[in-house]
Amino acid sequence: MKRSLLLVMGMLCALVSFAQNNQIKGKLIDENTQSPLIGANISVNNSRIITTDVKGEFTIACSDSVYLEISYVGYTPVSKKLSCSQNKRLVIAMTASSQQLGTVEVTATSNLNKSQLEQPISIVKMDKKALNRSTGLFLDDAINTNVPGVTMQRRTQSGGQQLNIRGYGSGMGFRGVSNNFDGQGVKMYLNGIPVTDAEGITQMDDIDFGSVNKTEILKGPSGTLYGLAIAGVVNMETERAPKNQTSVAQEVMTGSYGLLRTTTRLSIGGENSSLLVNYGHQKFDGFMVHTKSQKDFVNLMGDFNLNDKQSITTYFGYSDSYDERNGELTKEQYAALDYSGNQRYIKNNAHSAIRTFRAGIGHTYEFNQHFSNTTSFFGSGQNKDNSSAGGWNDKLPLNYGLRSVFEKNFSLSNNISLSGLTGIEAQKMNAQTVGYRMGADSTNLDGYNIITNIKSNEATSTSTYSYFTQWTLSLPWKFNITAGVGVSNMKIRLEDRLWGLDNNSPDNDRLKVYENSYNNLLSPSLAINKKINPFASVYASFSTGYKAPVTGNILISTTGQLNTGLTPEKGTQIEVGTKGSFFKNHLFYTLAVYHTTFEDKFTTITVQNPENTATLYSYLVNGGRLNNNGLEAYLSYQLMSSETGFIKLLQPFANFTYADYTYQDYQFEKVGENAANEQISVVEDYSGKAVAGVPPMVFNAGVDIVTNPGFYGNVYYNYRSSMPYTSDGLNETDAYSLLNAKLGFRKQLSDFNLDVYVGANNITGTQYYQMVFVNQLPDAYIPAPNEINFFGGINLKYTF
Repeated sequence: MKRSLLLVMGMLCALVSFAQNNQIKGKLIDENTQSPLIGANISVNNSRIITTDVKGEFTIACSDSVYLEISYVGYTPVSKKLSCSQNKRLVIAMTASSQQLGTVEVTATSNLNKSQLEQPISIVKMDKKALNRSTGLFLDDAINTNVPGVTMQRRTQSGGQQLNIRGYGSGMGFRGVSNNFDGQGVKMYLNGIPVTDAEGITQMDDIDFGSVNKTEILKGPSGTLYGLAIAGVVNMETERAPKNQTSVAQEVMTGSYGLLRTTTRLSIGGENSSLLVNYGHQKFDGFMVHTKSQKDFVNLMGDFNLNDKQSITTYFGYSDSYDERNGELTKEQYAALDYSGNQRYIKNNAHSAIRTFRAGIGHTYEFNQHFSNTTSFFGSGQNKDNSSAGGWNDKLPLNYGLRSVFEKNFSLSNNISLSGLTGIEAQKMNAQTVGYRMGADSTNLDGYNIITNIKSNEATSTSTYSYFTQWTLSLPWKFNITAGVGVSNMKIRLEDRLWGLDNNSPDNDRLKVYENSYNNLLSPSLAINKKINPFASVYASFSTGYKAPVTGNILISTTGQLNTGLTPEKGTQIEVGTKGSFFKNHLFYTLAVYHTTFEDKFTTITVQNPENTATLYSYLVNGGRLNNNGLEAYLSYQLMSSETGFIKLLQPFANFTYADYTYQDYQFEKVGENAANEQISVVEDYSGKAVAGVPPMVFNAGVDIVTNPGFYGNVYYNYRSSMPYTSDGLNETDAYSLLNAKLGFRKQLSDFNLDVYVGANNITGTQYYQMVFVNQLPDAYIPAPNEINFFGGINLKYTF
């Protein structure tokens, strides 16, 4: 009996050992960068589908042999027949197709273990090629050419950037529905570190867009995974050091109006660690008076693989940014080509100066092939000072926080799997803001105005945190269902540190400290995706998000009382779309139709004196909504491709946006005058009118060309229809078209890489704007150069 038992146990051990040995373990990597390909589809024996994990790895149990068909959008498909008896780990290198679908493709940072075509939502992704079609120094150039449904403007030569995503611009202005003086509603990250502060305001003056290597833009309410992101999310990543490669590089660019950019880069890549150090110096004299810009950037990016289960990524950035402002032109100045600026701004030496330290460290731990965690700690400290027509402000904000995400991936059967994300993001900001009045310098009356006396001193503390979970169920017949929910919370506190100057008396009822909280803001999402074939899919999605008030919204400054009735704005979006590639990956397309509403929009109420002859003050309330319907399409086609002929790649592209955005039940109270020149409250009803600040039609088209000898280039065309810039529809911009081009030569000479290029913007000399101020009359336009301007540069890289 004992011998029989031992014999049975030995046979079982042999069977277990045999079963363990009959596995194929492998990894998919990019042929050039050696980086893992996450979420690639692997068809096993034309039946079940598996995907590669967060390390690009896969495991297949088998008994004899298997036939694999591997597909990944943007790469040439691979087919292999393998024996299950092999013991060594398989590494499969995939070649990126010459069409470079990654230039603008649909991906999803929310589900890294899923292929792009299995994602039920569109995220536009721009790689270095798309970012560098022009100078590569201004993100708005890339977004306005490559991203349908999104417009980006800037207030100065290299600062004051604003994003409008599907009709949602910035916060409430003191003269109307939108405000161009801060960026709200959009959540922005750089290497996983929030650029958006805890209050929900995004300032981009200090971002080195020239070092950004990849940008992803999620359009529409995104509260499930990103908290208070009512309009969308922008994820940017800087360049990383390639594996097993050490190099030094020097780049120099010059151009019209005193443009100069120099970049010095050291890249050290090993087997298990890498470090990239980047220093950039950038200056621009401006094409108008008092519009100079100067910036210095330092970026350090480090990646370290501790073992098979753990990795660490680190980032440190420093920037010193200074941009002069010459103010907004009136519509009369703009029409007359009078670019002399706003003298009130110039007299106050208007500028934006920001010095920033930003750092983060992220740790990824893969417990097993089904369960992993990535936790990042981040922080930033800033020293800001700016002046405008209204005076001078100093601000010292300190932001810090963390984001931790657990990723799960389970196979429930041969053709059913479940994957999900669960995590938390928390951020806190402490800041002190001091405002000053300005007046003439008696020692130099012809010079700039100087600070005269203090007018405000506020200490603010803002904290926000959100926790979330989102799951994707992959079903037979290539169906995916994704559902999730996020819960966001925000607390704001403002202390008036000048309270004692005017209010230190027993009968005072003006508050010294203002506080409010916005809790349990629920953001559910639901989507379904169907793959039509291995190269195309259709989807429908529902998503929500919020934007909470900022500290300036909750305080009624005239009375010093708390505006307790203000609730967060809410965004809801329904989107239906399709995406994919055809003709052996030669044709790539995306198409999306959506209906987005932004409700409980902020508006103003005025308070009159008892005699109703003057307006005492105004304050914000919730009221009305935006009804935004739109269509977005993108198309690129690989017209020619050859590894041996003269033309290596000839690829035209085009995108189109149609926006039908209107106000609903929206009223706005402002100060007016009656026939007796007495101040009265005037109520304007914007219902049914077009949302201001958004062109109804946008069209972009171009062509990229690359030759095997090394010459490359592009030419592209931008069209913007006219748009209203006041909510009453009485003021509109003119439509405009731009033509831009770039030509270069790129060659590898032994260990040297050479890249020389020249380019031209606004070839036809069109008058157009960098920014239009919405509802800010009489101030309206920040013009762009109305004549052709040039740039050129040389990049030299030596690889050891």
